[in-house]
Amino acid sequence: MTIEAGQPLAGQPTSARQAGARRPLGGLGRAALGRAGRAALLATGRPPVPDAIEPLVRVHRRHHPQADLGLLGRAYRLAEASHRGQKRKSGEPYITHPLAVTMILAQLGAGTTTLVASLLHDTVEDTDLTLDQVAEEFGPEVAYLVDGVTKLEKVDFGAAAEAETFRKMLVATGDDVRVMVIKLADRLHNMRTIRHMKPASQVRIAKVTRDVLIPLAERLGIQVLKAELEDIVFATLHPEECRRTRALLAGHEDGPDTLLEPFARTLARQLAEAGVAAEVTVRPRHCVSLHRVLLKRAAAAGPDGRPQGPQPADFGRVLVVVEENADCYAVLGELHTCWTPLPGEFKDFVAAPKFNLYQSLHTAVALEGGAVVEVLVRTRRMHEVAETGVVALGDPRQPGAGADQGGDELDRTDPARPGWLSRLLEWQQETPDPDAFWSALTADLAGDREITVVTETGETLQLRAGASCVDAAYLLGEETGHRCIGARVNGRLTALSTVLQDGDLVAILTEQGDPAARPSGPAPDWLAHARTPAARLAIERWLADHPAPVPVVRTGPSAGQPAPPAHRTAERGAAPVAVAGRPGAPVRLARCCTPVPPDEVSGFAIRGGTVAVHRTGCPAGERMRADGRGVLEIHWQPGGAPPSGYRATLRAEALNRPRLLADLTAAISGEGVGIVSAEVEPPQELRVRHTYTVELPDPAVLAAVMRAMLRVSGVYDVSRPHAPEGGATARTPAGEAEPAPPGEGTEPGAGATAGGNGDDPPAPGVRPSWGIHGRSAAFTGQWENLPASGPRSRGVAHTSPER
Repeated sequence: MTIEAGQPLAGQPTSARQAGARRPLGGLGRAALGRAGRAALLATGRPPVPDAIEPLVRVHRRHHPQADLGLLGRAYRLAEASHRGQKRKSGEPYITHPLAVTMILAQLGAGTTTLVASLLHDTVEDTDLTLDQVAEEFGPEVAYLVDGVTKLEKVDFGAAAEAETFRKMLVATGDDVRVMVIKLADRLHNMRTIRHMKPASQVRIAKVTRDVLIPLAERLGIQVLKAELEDIVFATLHPEECRRTRALLAGHEDGPDTLLEPFARTLARQLAEAGVAAEVTVRPRHCVSLHRVLLKRAAAAGPDGRPQGPQPADFGRVLVVVEENADCYAVLGELHTCWTPLPGEFKDFVAAPKFNLYQSLHTAVALEGGAVVEVLVRTRRMHEVAETGVVALGDPRQPGAGADQGGDELDRTDPARPGWLSRLLEWQQETPDPDAFWSALTADLAGDREITVVTETGETLQLRAGASCVDAAYLLGEETGHRCIGARVNGRLTALSTVLQDGDLVAILTEQGDPAARPSGPAPDWLAHARTPAARLAIERWLADHPAPVPVVRTGPSAGQPAPPAHRTAERGAAPVAVAGRPGAPVRLARCCTPVPPDEVSGFAIRGGTVAVHRTGCPAGERMRADGRGVLEIHWQPGGAPPSGYRATLRAEALNRPRLLADLTAAISGEGVGIVSAEVEPPQELRVRHTYTVELPDPAVLAAVMRAMLRVSGVYDVSRPHAPEGGATARTPAGEAEPAPPGEGTEPGAGATAGGNGDDPPAPGVRPSWGIHGRSAAFTGQWENLPASGPRSRGVAHTSPER
């Protein structure tokens, strides 16, 4: 469908003189009938319609038979009188412009109020007529629409006039979407006559149309208007490519259609035999749509390895229009039964409408010979909405407008406040600078499509394509974004940088604790993953208000801190273990696995008669066993402990956030445990690994320390690795490097993962993590029957009610 200014309706005469030679009933001639009609009109008190708007009236009454034509006549007379004497750059009287804009809106099916405002949309801007006079003559509703599309003066705003004008229109559109509909129709007629502008002005106007107006038309669902704007912009900015594409279209139209038309007839016959009432037509592609298909063809290699040329099926798609929603799926069944469907090409926008009200079933089937035909299936109502978008929903000020659509009131049925517009209006308030607003607006509208994701609580989120989990977190609310520590996508714990796909199931994981407490807030690197202006502005505002403090590492309780919990202290200096058959033998607890009572342990004799004690399952001990070293029977001595106390290595897997290191060390110190050494790996995909070697006042404290670490926000796993990071080099309490004794190092070449989470399959570029099993990042901290032995310990995860 192409909207043409002044286009006569199909099947109707353009004037009474074209009605034919047949005499009307009663034997009256044309002149007598005209006089009788005017007399009847005057008798009813209704003023005659000016001749200049007769075509407009005919189109309008087709959609609104009970329209107030007198109101249109008054609006035209006022507009014509106000613009009298003004000329357009083409030399035509200026009144032709508001008439053409109003005709476009009438063909879309807009209401009478919209048409009245359209006739007057330039009067306040270009004539002496004031907004108060418009309101007095036609009411505040018409005055609001006229004011919404009135440009701001460059005298007052300078270079920022264009950006501030669009801001003003968007704010007005938030209250009444008809403001933007009138603006789009106004821009369409200006683009139709753009050839009368200077070349530099043509390029400037075309670029603004491409970057802002066309995306807005897409979001409002007005496809017929969007398609024509795209073609004119394409011809203005890329004339050579446009000429080549139009030549291909013309050549295809001149020849017989040997593919789509025969397929449409076959499909119509098949549906009739199946008892499905349907109208099957071929919808030719417009110029830009065909150009996009040709670009895809050129980028894809054919069977011979060469770029593919245009195919007959590229020039159009088959449209099937039915009466009921259930008939859509009946047509789909016939299509997939009689022809071979292409996997991955089926999309159901009937059950899940797009953000711009669009509903249809999309599929593609393969015909004999290998040709692929795209098919669209929709009801008549869906077709009307697909073509004219929010205009098809009717006047938003009238009760019940759009009520037949059903569904979410923000994103699907409310023409006065679509969901994307609500989000846009929220962030634009945070950008008072015109340049920043214009950059954010064009960036937000740059994505030519949006995606829909669903939270685990059933909430639907509309995001621009390419959005990440960071964007989803801030879409749920700024407080949720600031407290976000991770995300779960389709049941799997993932990094916040993960790009979301259409249909993903998302859960945003937030830190626990006192809701009144200040959240941890975003990290600076979140800006690299935020795609929506709302998320970026919230992150930038937080970072500006909360400069990152320098973390302070504490290795134990200090003066002024609360006293740590009292624990029973083992007798230092007594032998920690007894070796069967070797009384008094020197014993050394292996640094690779840091055994602590009551771990299951094994002993191996090393040089000098010393017995090395390893936890059962330690790779170093298993290697010594495989080398033929005899295993000594070891028993823990009650009350015994090494001179320096028991040491344990603990590894925390966490989602990176500010102050994580300080919170973890504080949690460890709060249990009365000293930190001998700490190592933090560089973050990878927003995950970070902390490794601590701690000195325990009593072995029983180990479980409490691990529980305290798990309670730190962002920590999703705490384990006891078999080997500290860094291979076979251990650290003394003083921090000096100490070569590991034979039999106590890690496996050669094992690197950072030796003896660690061996049951996890490695992945390129991603560290294995034993604790990630698709669970929440919040833990209860209440472990029942926590084992103090074994290679690792794990917490019990739960999902917070906030999620």
